[in-house]
Amino acid sequence: MGEIFCYCDEVGRGPLAGPVVSSCVYLFPAGVNSQISFLKNINVTDSKKLNQKKRLAILDQMNIDLESLRENKLYILNEYMGFALSSCNEKEIDEINILQASLLSMKRALSITYRGKSNLKAYALLDGNKVFEKKGFTKISSLVKGDLKSVFIALSSIIAKEYRDFLMLKMGEVYPGYGFENHSGYPTKFHKEAIVNLGVLDIHRKSFKGVREHCS
Repeated sequence: MGEIFCYCDEVGRGPLAGPVVSSCVYLFPAGVNSQISFLKNINVTDSKKLNQKKRLAILDQMNIDLESLRENKLYILNEYMGFALSSCNEKEIDEINILQASLLSMKRALSITYRGKSNLKAYALLDGNKVFEKKGFTKISSLVKGDLKSVFIALSSIIAKEYRDFLMLKMGEVYPGYGFENHSGYPTKFHKEAIVNLGVLDIHRKSFKGVREHCS
């Protein structure tokens, strides 16, 4: 029986608005050495260590186009590697809390990468210190600071980060005045003042401090 390895990371736990987004990069083990070399050569590392220009340059070298990305769809990068994106929206976050929503978004991304591969033994490595069970997976482990220690988790972090920022850029066009295009929904002074002055939106996380006080 063949094997498949999946590497997950999520972004967007801290914002007051918008979804929490997860990316899952899958890898067939025959390509591990070549793909590690490739990703290191294009300077893949933890997304928090890279500015947006560098993150976008990495995605460009991998022919990943943000405008065409969709959630719950499998993207094949080459014969060894691909990825999927998924999320939990603000209503789900309010309903089950941000930690559970983060884990659920990763479960969803894992489901997409594993779809149609039930003939393979599947293993997953999650960034952080939490794990969960997932049908079909032989083992799911976690790795603290995984985005610094694994180039595949790092790639997941870059894809998820830029995809979520792109979504929030679009939200900035839909809801002018809140500055989503600049702060991506994080609780900056500008964003908190916009909530006070302009009100709470549907995309705000109403269970979060900084939002719930202003819900009518």
